[in-house]
Amino acid sequence: MYKLFFQLVFKRMDPEQAHYLAFRWIRLAARIPVLRTFVAAALAPRHKELRTEALGLRMHGPFGLAAGFDKNAVAVDGMTMLGFDHIEIGTVTGEPQPGNPKKRLFRLVQDRALINRMGFNNEGSAAVAERLAARKAVFRTTVGVNIGKTKVVPEEEATADYVKSAERLARYADYLVVNVSSPNTPGLRNLQATESLRPLLTAVREAADRSVDGRRVPLLVKIAPDLADEDIDAVADLAVELGLDGIIATNTTIAREGLGLQSDPALVQETGGLSGAPLKERSLEVLRRLYARVGDDITLVGVGGIENAEDAWQRILAGATLVQGYSAFIYEGPFWMRAMHKGLAARLNNSPYATLAEAVGADVRKKAAA
Repeated sequence: MYKLFFQLVFKRMDPEQAHYLAFRWIRLAARIPVLRTFVAAALAPRHKELRTEALGLRMHGPFGLAAGFDKNAVAVDGMTMLGFDHIEIGTVTGEPQPGNPKKRLFRLVQDRALINRMGFNNEGSAAVAERLAARKAVFRTTVGVNIGKTKVVPEEEATADYVKSAERLARYADYLVVNVSSPNTPGLRNLQATESLRPLLTAVREAADRSVDGRRVPLLVKIAPDLADEDIDAVADLAVELGLDGIIATNTTIAREGLGLQSDPALVQETGGLSGAPLKERSLEVLRRLYARVGDDITLVGVGGIENAEDAWQRILAGATLVQGYSAFIYEGPFWMRAMHKGLAARLNNSPYATLAEAVGADVRKKAAA
């Protein structure tokens, strides 16, 4: 039914307009007590075997909403209602900014992909912190906060900008993510170089620690799929050296060649980050490389091109304790998470592993032992 609705309505609308329309419906449903209870019961049934512990946190399952969908923390309960096991808000910047000029979001329907050059459009860390402080949770969930650099801030002042956001937001975050991998903020990806990344992550870690009493907020970094293999290894080694809690692999890609894209060539060549199905193989490859490098020392989060339960299961076998999605939700609709949980539970029950934790990295370990 959703696919028909997508073809008849959403496909004919500007993608960003359709996003905000769907967003309003989700937020509205989450505000109506009887309706949200019914929707959650229908779309978010829990499977005990999928319960997950990661980053020192307990979650209903391993699958969360990737950053980019709820930039300003306005629909945490709405997305939890739809079945996501954790919600990563953002990317939030130190100062509010409108993002890049429209049109800036494009659907590649034939490829089940998106291209976006949104440019971290958000209300800024002060406003988002205020909203999180006032939030009265309807559903229990895990909330990650993804922070990035304000566009007008020079690269040499980036650390101070991230620190500002960390100081404001860390106390409301179950975990904190440093995003240095979006292609839509000039110079941002330069911060992935270890000589820049080391002082940045160190400063954010210190800011989070002095801002939050009584607990240590887990800190992760999100990397691009376009990094060379040696750079992936360098980031992995740095994460272990600094005692980082996790790595999210991966963000969107600027690549277009070699992905077998079938959509209109003019659309394919739009600038921005490509997400969705074409990213699947490279993101999985990066994840396997990271797990081979760090093992179980830090938590890995697999994201990029995950469309179904089999894709999520393959990420877990490749080393991901948590998995995330976004683009496929646009194409699959509100029943996506129900199918995802059902499929993951079936794969676990038909596997030789008693728990999801046992399955994490199993394929990589087998290959190393062969």
